[in-house]
Amino acid sequence: MNHQCPGNPLERYTSRREFFYVGLLGGLGLTLPQLLRNQAFGDTKSYETREGVAKGIIHIFLPGGMAHQESFDPKPFAPAEYRGPFGAIDTKIPGVQFGELMKETAQIADKVTIIRSMSHGEAAHERGTHNMFTGYRPSPALQFPSIGSVISHELGSKNDLPPYVCVPSVPNEYANSGYLSSAFGPFALGSDPAQGNFQVRDLNLPKGVDDARFTRRRSLLETVDQHFRALEESDAIDSMDAFYQHAYKLISSQNAREAFNLKAEPDALKDEYGRTAAGQRMLLARRLIEGGVRFVSLTAGSWDHHDNIKGAIQNEMPQTDKAIAALIRDLDRRGMLDSTLVMVTSEFGRSPKINPAAGRDHWPRVFSTMLAGGGVKQGYVHGASDALGGEVDTDGVGVADLAATIYNQIGINADKELMSPGNRPIEIVAGGEVLDALLAKRA
Repeated sequence: MNHQCPGNPLERYTSRREFFYVGLLGGLGLTLPQLLRNQAFGDTKSYETREGVAKGIIHIFLPGGMAHQESFDPKPFAPAEYRGPFGAIDTKIPGVQFGELMKETAQIADKVTIIRSMSHGEAAHERGTHNMFTGYRPSPALQFPSIGSVISHELGSKNDLPPYVCVPSVPNEYANSGYLSSAFGPFALGSDPAQGNFQVRDLNLPKGVDDARFTRRRSLLETVDQHFRALEESDAIDSMDAFYQHAYKLISSQNAREAFNLKAEPDALKDEYGRTAAGQRMLLARRLIEGGVRFVSLTAGSWDHHDNIKGAIQNEMPQTDKAIAALIRDLDRRGMLDSTLVMVTSEFGRSPKINPAAGRDHWPRVFSTMLAGGGVKQGYVHGASDALGGEVDTDGVGVADLAATIYNQIGINADKELMSPGNRPIEIVAGGEVLDALLAKRA
């Protein structure tokens, strides 16, 4: 379809679609609208939900499989080949110990719940990661959506912010929207907040484009938009218009810009979290939740320690431990802990016996996770592994149970059915039970 526009300096663009592809915004470009077309956050369908205790969730994922023996479930009385290279330290929970390098988290243990009896049957990284991000075992027939994407689908956005953000990038394929529309996928930052020149892609106006010029460009777009709307009617173009509107809202919203503005945080607080990848990612996560993001997913460290676990844990644990403790303290000081659910997970644990390379291997049969805030108990340990840390001893917890509990706390019924391709109803979580024993009694 060709349409000439006499007197219009843009007449060389022959169709409204081509016009958009070339890019009226010039310096602003099309990257943000295109991103929002794939990762839209405002054009969501309304669903019946109930008020959740948690208003936001921070998922701290420790990729590689963190050893429970060196963290939340040490075995100080086991033989040396099971005990490992570190001792144990007391925590703020009477009678409960953590690995000796978790000194900071031990001091806020009275604010958290530890699950020592997580278990699933997947010893491969990819499959274990799938479990922890979706609440489902992998299926060759269907790609399940991540917890963040389900929350995006069910609850939508608020305060001009995307409901689901990954810091600094989408960590794996299972963090995406699965069988749901890509509209419910995560918004990824594109850079790491630990970098000194950290900026979120597309949130800042290009050099030479001030707010007044930005507004004029928007007015120009709307004028030309109206002209082409009379010439070409298309659902696809209408949809693209919606994504442009979202792009403008995100760029122009002070709420959105400030939520991502780590420079607004005092140096003393940055130091408390640690000037590390783990520290600055968790600080930004708190800021995003405070601004209105519903689900933030971030990664910290690398925990696949098949050899030299002593050196590896000494390298990884201090900065991660410091950042987790700072996050819990910060949320508590701000009065946000009760309404923010923090979860620390890994795809599985590590083998009970130290291997010949002085490391530990993959072990999904029992491992630990941590929850804090968002209506869970404080100073509570749920379940136990056996004396060698190799099997569940009491109160086993499956990934579906954990996922059902997470959804419950944010106000989503995990039994609800969503429609997969082919109009097949699929439960948000299949077979999981809300872990009432973990939940604090509400006044």
